[in-house]
Amino acid sequence: MNRTLIGRTIRRLRQERSLTQAGLASRLGISGSYLNLIEHDERPVTASLLIKLTRLLDVDLEALAGTEERSLAVALREALTEPLLGADAISDDAFIAIAAYPTAARAVLALSRAWAAAREDASGMALPSGHRIRLPHSEARALFDENANYFPALELAAETVRLALEQDGLPPGLGGQSELNHAIAERLRRRHGMVVRVAPLAGALRSYDPQARLLMLSDLLRRESRGFHMAFQLMLIEAHDVMETLVAGAAPSSPEAASVIRIGLLNYAAAALLMPYAAMLEAATALRYDVAVLAARFTVSFEQAAQRLSTLQRPGARGVPLFFLRMDAASNITKAFAGAGFHLTQAGGSCPLWVANTAFGNPGRINVQVGQLPDGATYLCFARVVTGISTSFHEPPPTHVIAMGCEISHAAELVYADGIDLDGAITRIGLSCRLCDWRDCRSRAFPPLDHRLSLDVNRRSSTPMITPGMPGG
Repeated sequence: MNRTLIGRTIRRLRQERSLTQAGLASRLGISGSYLNLIEHDERPVTASLLIKLTRLLDVDLEALAGTEERSLAVALREALTEPLLGADAISDDAFIAIAAYPTAARAVLALSRAWAAAREDASGMALPSGHRIRLPHSEARALFDENANYFPALELAAETVRLALEQDGLPPGLGGQSELNHAIAERLRRRHGMVVRVAPLAGALRSYDPQARLLMLSDLLRRESRGFHMAFQLMLIEAHDVMETLVAGAAPSSPEAASVIRIGLLNYAAAALLMPYAAMLEAATALRYDVAVLAARFTVSFEQAAQRLSTLQRPGARGVPLFFLRMDAASNITKAFAGAGFHLTQAGGSCPLWVANTAFGNPGRINVQVGQLPDGATYLCFARVVTGISTSFHEPPPTHVIAMGCEISHAAELVYADGIDLDGAITRIGLSCRLCDWRDCRSRAFPPLDHRLSLDVNRRSSTPMITPGMPGG
């Protein structure tokens, strides 16, 4: 299904501003009936009308791209095609009818999340509040998505702490990792009476004893990770009120969800302290988002630099909209932000042709791909394998892929597009096999849910359609 969503976006923005259809039509100089057709995606929007809409609705052109509506539509499709529901395939017309009403679509998603939570943990049904509609990590992920992975209150708190560090003697500018680590450790000691020690830690990388005011960091941690954990501890103290206000505003449905959200916000705050917004945006623009070089310049890890780049969405000073994820070899997404309109499925099982999966076969390098989804949306994607630390010879180090990407319209702003024929190097990818409409994919694990198998014992197709109990070789 490849239909523009700009009409739904216009309707949502109009309703958010309490404008009637007739009122907006009058200001645009068109009839109410014509605006009604536009809002139902039955008439195109001319360039001149787009310019008027951006002015009257006080948004930029990117806000009219339908990113929020597209993400809602993909999430709805994922919920309605859940195999365990045992439902028949929903026609495109029926799906479009539901997606056209965001309130109804979100109600369906809420029911889907409630069912998922109950299936994952039956005790969730017994909460007196009855608000357990999401798993804790899904709830935290939704909060970051709803805020476009940008929290101005935490940015301000980090800038305030950074200024205090400079007043305490930290050289202004980026400085070196050793100077910044020393400045954070000294502020923890002088202002908060806390001692920082690096020593062997059994079963932990960081441990804080409130009674002894002792912060212990594992000697296995790399230097940049030690700095991040100290920044985390400092922001836990100095941005406590800001962070708790954000947690309360999220209205978490359980103590577990509150804890996951709190840790996520503190990770954000620590990154903002180590990589100040203005400096990071300036460097990212100059270096064209070369993550490895940015990580070296700010003396942080590749993952820390990549995740920080996905947060540069300050109004009036936005970076390139990027999605970000960390995924293991089993396609389990352990950290994600679905920016740039690229929807990430809640479950595992992503496309085997996507660079986030193929990168595991090419460790030690940044892998680049121009990926096109079935709806025609095209993205410049890049991914790299990162390896964690082993606690002993007998333990394999945790290995993940860090994957990022942007809409193809922003590709020229990234160094990873250099030397690539953006039109000729397209790889067709999907979100997952069951949600993918590419019918002639040889890497398909099983057919899309709305496709009926037509098997012939006398012919083996080049496109595998695997059913339970049937080998795929």
